Amino acid sequence: MNRTCLYFTGDQSVEVREEPLPDCPPDQLLVQTHISAISAGTEMLYYRGMVPDSLLTDVSIEALRNSDDYPMKYGYAVSGEVVSTGADVSKEWSGQPVFVLHPHESHFCVSPEDVITLPNAMEMEDAVFLANTETAVNLLMDGAPIIGERVHVFGQGVVGLLVTALLRQYPQLHITTYDLHPVRREKSLELGADRTLDPTGEDRFSGEKADLTFELSGSPAGLNQALRVTGFEGRIVVGSWYGTKQVPLELGDRFHRSRIRLISSQVSSIAGNYRGRWSHQRRMVLALESLESLDTQGLISHRFGIEEAGKAYELLHRHQEEALQVILTY
Repeated sequence: MNRTCLYFTGDQSVEVREEPLPDCPPDQLLVQTHISAISAGTEMLYYRGMVPDSLLTDVSIEALRNSDDYPMKYGYAVSGEVVSTGADVSKEWSGQPVFVLHPHESHFCVSPEDVITLPNAMEMEDAVFLANTETAVNLLMDGAPIIGERVHVFGQGVVGLLVTALLRQYPQLHITTYDLHPVRREKSLELGADRTLDPTGEDRFSGEKADLTFELSGSPAGLNQALRVTGFEGRIVVGSWYGTKQVPLELGDRFHRSRIRLISSQVSSIAGNYRGRWSHQRRMVLALESLESLDTQGLISHRFGIEEAGKAYELLHRHQEEALQVILTY
């Protein structure tokens, strides 16, 4: 049996290959992918060759631990179905809808502890948002919004939009979002932002300063803009990964006297102040429950068959203003 796999082969280069599917070990499941989602942030850094050599892959994801150079498989948002089980695994797994942090490929073997069982009523197109929803949940845990706060969110890509939607569920927050692209700003208002601004516009820094700011734009300029809108003793949660892009911070203006706090947030770990009570499993359960309350299919802007993956990455590379979530179908 063959499987279809996507390989990153270098700077702005991907290939779709057919290769034999290895026999699954007796303690693993065989999953058939229905849909996988492309990350317009982290994944596009790999596509553009902008990842530092020391951080080429995420060792917190089992399926990525053996990939350390091009050509490589990458990706971490797959929804599919268990189609067979190893001899040492309960047959009750067969037919289960699942989500897996795994690269883009049509079939793969995985241990039961590395899959998330999905509610039977959940659509596969909703399920592929689980990784980004967990990221959004982690960002909110690190930011810890308080009732009545003024919250600003830079970047309304998929993660930024999910953060906006979850913030709207907090009582009496005043939410301002920023993005370069009109389609994202319009979606931001639909999901609950009180106002949304072009970060290059004349009114971008007007109004009262933020208590809490999220920097999710992926742009080094976004972090300096976040510093400008954040008030005294405000906190900035930095969820962007800039890769090899340099970030020259403007720390000589308000930052020092305003006692602004910069907080790094990354989903592969849990902040120390939560670790005594929270596990990755507990956070993932919360992300799954949060996902069920969101209208995520409205965030899908483009669908490509896996054989057209090159076109999908080219779209995100050259016409990012047109895209929200781009998915691959199998």
